[in-house]
Amino acid sequence: MVLYPVLSKLVGKRVVLASASPRRREILCNVGLRFEIVPSWFKETLDKSSFAAPYLYAIETAQQKAVEVAKRMHVKYLKTPDLVIGADTIVTIENDILEKPSDKQDAYRMLSRLSGKEHSVFTGVALVYCDVKMGAENELEFSVITFYEETKVKFADLSEELLWEYIDSGEPLDKAGGYGIQALGGMLVEWVHGDFLNVVGFPLNHFCKKLGELHNPPTEGPMQRIKYDSIPYVETFEGLSDTEPSLPDSKNNLPDHLNSRTAAVDTVCIWSHGNKNIPESQQNSEKEAELIKIAALPSVASVNVEFPHRIAELLDGFKASKALFAASKLKVFDILACQGTLTASQMADKVVASVSGMERLLDSCVALGLLEKNGVGESLYYNSALANMYLVSDSDYSLHGYIIHSNDVLYPLFTYLESAVREGTNRHHCMFGKNTVDLFKDSYSDTDVKLRFMTAMHSIARFTAKDVTTAFDLSKFKTACDLGGCTGAFAHELVNQYREMRVTVFDLPDVIEKVNHFIPTNQQDSQVFFTAGDFFKDDLPEADLYILARILHDISEEKVHMLLKKIYEICKPGGGLLISEIILDEDRVAPLRVILQSLSMTPGKQRNVVEYKQLVENHGFTQVQVKHTGNFLDAILCIKQ
Repeated sequence: MVLYPVLSKLVGKRVVLASASPRRREILCNVGLRFEIVPSWFKETLDKSSFAAPYLYAIETAQQKAVEVAKRMHVKYLKTPDLVIGADTIVTIENDILEKPSDKQDAYRMLSRLSGKEHSVFTGVALVYCDVKMGAENELEFSVITFYEETKVKFADLSEELLWEYIDSGEPLDKAGGYGIQALGGMLVEWVHGDFLNVVGFPLNHFCKKLGELHNPPTEGPMQRIKYDSIPYVETFEGLSDTEPSLPDSKNNLPDHLNSRTAAVDTVCIWSHGNKNIPESQQNSEKEAELIKIAALPSVASVNVEFPHRIAELLDGFKASKALFAASKLKVFDILACQGTLTASQMADKVVASVSGMERLLDSCVALGLLEKNGVGESLYYNSALANMYLVSDSDYSLHGYIIHSNDVLYPLFTYLESAVREGTNRHHCMFGKNTVDLFKDSYSDTDVKLRFMTAMHSIARFTAKDVTTAFDLSKFKTACDLGGCTGAFAHELVNQYREMRVTVFDLPDVIEKVNHFIPTNQQDSQVFFTAGDFFKDDLPEADLYILARILHDISEEKVHMLLKKIYEICKPGGGLLISEIILDEDRVAPLRVILQSLSMTPGKQRNVVEYKQLVENHGFTQVQVKHTGNFLDAILCIKQ
C-alpha cells in the first residue's frame, strides 16, 4: 500500500531505479513504490576537484547514472521508462570525499579519520522524466530534476580493537566512507543530525516532497493538517477535488504525459480524507474502524486498473528469446550481412522455409529491434546496427555462439525447471540420458557438441575479455596462467593489453586439441601457450598471475577450496589471482542474469562481494579489489603477501 498519496502518481508508470544498491531498493520498496532495477553503466570517473562543493559532485554523478540508464533502455532494450531515479551517496570530512575503501588498510585509514569527529553524508538525487518524440526517429526526450540532502553524523571515539573488529567483519569494504549505519556500523555512531535514511543511501522524505512539488503544486486555498488515528500526517489542500487540475503551463517543466490523472490516483487521495465523513459513533469500535478502512479502499469498479506491463513482458519473454534463437539458428543475420536486403520470400528460399512462416519470424525480429524493414508492398528486410554488431557470427563482438548454446542446451534444460527445483539438482540426465559426474566430460563428449560448447564459451570470453583484463593494472605480472582458459580468448587479450606478458592456457586435453578452430591465422601469438592438463589433478604451471574465469560458480564448495588452496601454494609472494564471475549484490537478489543462471542447479553457487572477499582471504590472499565492469563478467584481483 502506498502511504504517501503523492507516490500514487507513479502507479502504472514504468519507474526505474538506476542503482543495484540493496539499501535504496529496500527504502523505496518499503513505501510501496513499484519499480524496476537497471544498474547504471556510468563509470564514476568525474574529476572531484572540478566541483565547487562535494554535493555538486554527488548530484552530477546521480544525473549521469540516471541519464545513461534512460538512454540505454530506450535505444538498447527498446523499453522507454517514464521515470528513472538516480542517486549517489558520498561521505565527506573537511571537504574531502571518502569513497568505498579499496582494501582493509584503506578502510582503517577512513574510519580512523572519522573517529571522534563530525562528518557530512550527501546524497545527490536525479529524477529523469522521459518521453518519446513520435516520428521516424522515435527520439527520446527527457527533463531532469535534481536535489540533494545533507545529514551530519558524529562518530564516537573508536578504539583500535573496535575498529579492526568492524573492518574484519567485511562490512566496510563496499560502502562509501567505510561504514554502513543500518548494520554493524551503527555501533560507531554517537549521533545523527538530519535524515537517517539519507545516510543509509536514499533521502526518502526529500524525495516525496520533491514529487509533491512536481505533481501537486500548491493551490490558492490555505493548507491544513488533518490528523487520523490510523495513518500519518499528510499535507492536504482546501478545495482539492476528486478531479485534479493539470499543472499550469508556467510551472510545468515536465513532459505532457506526466500530467495525466487516473481514477486509481484519485481514489487513494479520497482515502486519505476518508474519515471526515464517518459519524463519530462509528469510530468507537475497533472492529468498525477496520471495516471503515476496508470500505475506504479502492474498489475494482472505481479504479482504472493499470495494465501489468511487467507481467506481460515476462509472459512473452520466452517467445522473444525463441525468436532470437530461431533466427540465429537459421542464420538470418549472417545471410542479411552478406546480401544486404532480402524479402521474406527470398529469405525463405535461402533457408528452405515457408514464406508465411519466414515473414512472421522476420516481422518479430523487426519488433524486437533486431531487424529493420522498408518498402511498399513486399517489404525488404535488413540487419539493425544491433544485429550487425552482436548477432552476425563473424563480427568482432558476436554472441552467436552463446545464443546457439542457449537454444540447444540451456533452453531445453529450463523446460525441466519444476522438477529441478523440487530435487535441487540439475536436469542434465533428462537431456543426456544418464547421470553426469563431470558435466564437460560426460555431456560434451561428442565432438560436434563439444565444439558448440567451446564456441559459446569463446564468444562470451571475447566479449568480456577487454573489460576484465583492464579492470586493474596487471602490468607488474610478467607471466600468467589461465586455468580452464578454453580457446585462449582471455589470453590473447592479455598479451594485447600487456605486450611483455606471456600467458599459458591450461585446460583438458580434449579442449586443447580443438583450439585451432578458434584462433585466426593473424592471431597466432608467440606469447600464448597451450598446455593440456586437469587443474584438479595435475600440477599447475608456474606463473605470476593465475586466472579463474567462470569456474568457481560452477563447481562444488569442496572443489573450490581444493583449487584455491592449490593456487595459493604454488603462487609466489607478490603473485596474484584474477577471478572473473558475475557478482551478486549484498542481498543476493541482483543482477537478474546471475539469479536466473543459478537455476541451472550446478553444484556451485553464486557469491556477493563480501563472500568472495572472505573466500579468498580465508585461503591467505590479501589486498582484495573488486571491479563491476558493466559487462557480462565482473573482476576480482587479490595478492599473495
